[in-house]
Amino acid sequence: WAPRVVPPKDAPNVLLIMLDDAGFGVPSTFGGVIPTPTMDRIAKNGLRYNNIHSTALCSPTRAALITGRNHHSAGFGVISEQSTGFPGYNSIIEKDKATIGRILLDNGYATSWFGKDHNTPAFAASLAGPFDQWPTGLGFEYFYGFVGGDANQWQPNLFRNTTQIYPFEGKPGWNLITGMADDAIEYLNRINQIQPDKPFFVWYVPGATHAPHHPTKEWVEKISAMHLFDDGWEKLRERIFENQKKLGVIPADAVLEPWPEKVLKKWNDCTPEEKKLFIKQVEVFAAYAAYTDWEIGRVVQAIEDMGKLDNTLVIYINGDNGTSAEGGPMGTPNEVAWFNGVNNMSAELQMKWYDVWGTEETYNHMSAAWSWAFDTPFTWFKQNASRLGGIRQNMAVMWPERIKDKGGLREQFMHVIDVVPTILEVSGIAAPEEVDGIKQAPIEGTSFAYTFDAKNAKAPSRHKTQYFEMMGQWALYLSLIH
Repeated sequence: WAPRVVPPKDAPNVLLIMLDDAGFGVPSTFGGVIPTPTMDRIAKNGLRYNNIHSTALCSPTRAALITGRNHHSAGFGVISEQSTGFPGYNSIIEKDKATIGRILLDNGYATSWFGKDHNTPAFAASLAGPFDQWPTGLGFEYFYGFVGGDANQWQPNLFRNTTQIYPFEGKPGWNLITGMADDAIEYLNRINQIQPDKPFFVWYVPGATHAPHHPTKEWVEKISAMHLFDDGWEKLRERIFENQKKLGVIPADAVLEPWPEKVLKKWNDCTPEEKKLFIKQVEVFAAYAAYTDWEIGRVVQAIEDMGKLDNTLVIYINGDNGTSAEGGPMGTPNEVAWFNGVNNMSAELQMKWYDVWGTEETYNHMSAAWSWAFDTPFTWFKQNASRLGGIRQNMAVMWPERIKDKGGLREQFMHVIDVVPTILEVSGIAAPEEVDGIKQAPIEGTSFAYTFDAKNAKAPSRHKTQYFEMMGQWALYLSLIH
């Protein structure tokens, strides 16, 4: 037989997880009130990172992450639906910027993508193709998910590779959050049974917590019984802020900015009917986040049950941008209405959907005031590239065989473009000079593998400069520490 490429000896498996539209104050791991036991588990057995950044919008962040290049370099200055055809904005990942999936595939990994694909150009997102910009054309051998910015989790526009599938038909209560966990577990078991020595790379990206917020009834009931939000959004923000101080993920002397009452209504100024509606909106959002984290935990547990967790690098990034304010000040039973200018529906009108909020009868989103609270301790939201509420994420990383500083905190400046060079460094794989005969553009991120060692816990960040730009808003990070 002709020789086959295999990964370097002891190259780790990689489970790379990213949530959608989730700000710094969402997970319990970083002071939030929403229970995220899976992220807690990873942080407890690994490291917490409080200084990693996104691009402020979903497609751009994801293109940057899987290529290791800045979003304009990767063709995603905006989301694919807003692409213009100009360089940096055409929503095409060019052939000189191979994804981490393609690089690892070429080095003997089994590569897969589960969940959201918002990096296929809108003009190619149909069964007519072309499919070179679909996950299977970008180096991922297996794809199970939806193409686009969001999906109805009860009846998604779902694909296996490039074939549309309908696993929900005849199954009332079927939900994609569980469905994709089931499929990922089945896939991992299949690889393990056939070729157990072959390492895997899984890019696991649920639709949560992007609208529509579609958790199961059981999770809504569980969160509702906790009464987490009865005191309103200002109190929620204050509670998260104090929790963050106790955990040490923000400075003990940090001061919370005043509530933006000129932009968002104060809780005590809401009518009883508005309060009832707003609590329902946020409980469904919180249930969606908690439900998703729980299902991610099933995937992690499946890897442990295979006996492979010790040599698996698990990277769990909370959000591809800040929490979304795209529900407007009042929230909405249908986020598409908001995108079409119907953005201030009264509570009285929205109460018609109160009892079915989060079910297949709604495409729901919550009030932007909750979103402001979930970006605590920062301000503003998704889409804002010049405010930390739009670009500051958090992350938990676990690799039992390598990371021994369990429960440690890392505060070095990082960006999502740093993920690819980190994976390449720890796997012992060099960034390719050419792929398919095409010279590759330089990777623009900086590996953060050095932070895995306790001796580097307080080391200066090796990522020295970074720009941020989204739809005309911009900012620049420049480190003065050398």
